[in-house]
Amino acid sequence: MKIPIWQVDAFASRVFAGNPAAVCLLEGWPGDRMLQSIAAENNLSETAFLVRNAEGFELRWFTPVVEVELCGHATLAAAKVLFDLRGWPSQEILFQTRKRGTLTVAKRGDLFEMDFPALPAGPMAAPAGLGAALGAEPRQVLASTDDWLVVLDDEETVRELKPDLVALKKFNCRCVVPTARGREADFVSRAFAPRFGIPEDPVTGSAHCALAPYWAGVLGKDELRAFQVSARGGEVFCRNAGMRVMLAGRAAVYLEGTIGV
Repeated sequence: MKIPIWQVDAFASRVFAGNPAAVCLLEGWPGDRMLQSIAAENNLSETAFLVRNAEGFELRWFTPVVEVELCGHATLAAAKVLFDLRGWPSQEILFQTRKRGTLTVAKRGDLFEMDFPALPAGPMAAPAGLGAALGAEPRQVLASTDDWLVVLDDEETVRELKPDLVALKKFNCRCVVPTARGREADFVSRAFAPRFGIPEDPVTGSAHCALAPYWAGVLGKDELRAFQVSARGGEVFCRNAGMRVMLAGRAAVYLEGTIGV
């Protein structure tokens, strides 16, 4: 079986920045073990698998160790491939997912805008040991359906974190997301998901489904510019829209090839 594959740096305007994702275009669904093996071999935070359907594509995402319900940067990467390399004929693509319904991605100039579900986060008591594991004491902790948002004092604190990933792995959430007001962007964040095989995710689109509603409320505005201050870094343009969040970014293609399995 020959599978076309691309590696795309999402939420970046150039290669070697943003979050790299693999995109695999399939003619049909093989067994899940095969999908997981390909994702593990790619060894990126996510691999997106696509199968054409009547309305657009069915889309699934795998980390090196597990299938996930929602992934922003690999969806953006898939849209980049379909619009710019595969000649998708309209300005929107519908992606059918197994857990999060239909997601729409629209091409807006050099940006790809994703229509995602909002995942508002509510306050929770800071779990014992979280500050020590992260390397900074939280001002506030909030929980969404997937992630914990950990509000810190300032951007510099977020940038300088050196967390204990073994300790973070013990907490029962998908991703620990430290965040603070930004100096130039409206807010900044990082994302650690060791339980899902991702020590640090360079740019996490799905976390902004919780970050954007939170910061929209704090800052009193719905249009937000965010920056994920990982080593690679990435820019996310957010629009809070009630039950939905619009997340837009750029992408750059790093490689394309063929998997032989």
